[in-house]
Amino acid sequence: MAKPKIRDLPDLSDLVRPGAEITVRVTPKAARASLTRSNGALRAAVTAVPENGKANAAVRVMLATALGVPPSRLRLLRGQTARDKVFTIHDD
Repeated sequence: MAKPKIRDLPDLSDLVRPGAEITVRVTPKAARASLTRSNGALRAAVTAVPENGKANAAVRVMLATALGVPPSRLRLLRGQTARDKVFTIHDD
């Protein structure tokens, strides 16, 4: 999986609060990776396939990069096998 370029991602640093829940609509197997924000909703497209958590891992890395936090601070709360996923930011 190619890493998304930082300049292509929106700045989501305003969402960084411990315990905050972030909902993302995910499209796996996309032609190119992208993360968009419109009307408060986040949509992620990843090139990874939705097998063995590969797409979830790709979304986690992309979201962490846009938030400006390490991926280890993001946890997937709900949506392991669904398109709508809820991540939370936790303190280390």
